[in-house]
Amino acid sequence: MPAVADISDLTPCKESKQFAKREKQQIKKLGSSLKLYAPESAPALALNAQIEKTKRRLDNYGKYGLLCGADGLPHLIVNGDQRHLGEFITPGLLFLYIAGWIGWLGRSYLIAISDEKKPAMKEIIINVPLASRLIFPGFIWPVAAYRALLNGDLIAKDV
Repeated sequence: MPAVADISDLTPCKESKQFAKREKQQIKKLGSSLKLYAPESAPALALNAQIEKTKRRLDNYGKYGLLCGADGLPHLIVNGDQRHLGEFITPGLLFLYIAGWIGWLGRSYLIAISDEKKPAMKEIIINVPLASRLIFPGFIWPVAAYRALLNGDLIAKDV
């Protein structure tokens, strides 16, 4: 979907002179670092990969219609406009899923160690085999959390 500069002081990144200037500066900076290394050395190969990654990333900003400010930096628009939903919804939902997964793993670990002899010590020195076993079941945390809510097990009763 093409970018429309409907937000105050924002222009499509592919049309922004400041964005083009920043792009050129970033690639020039990486290129100047590249000159310090032999052409086929590991650092040179890593820098070449970084240059390509940077070009691709900045090209995608223009291609996907992000809007840039006067500083040349892309801005996320989160005002409810349907044209900008993809800029925030997907990363936002992914963040919430990952944060929930981490929280569910922590909760599962604390429940698992609560009956042990010294649970406080197990919080300090993590039982890695136990924690490792909890990682994959944690991926379905939304289903498990809903099930725990229905069963009345989501909230501790003795707190």
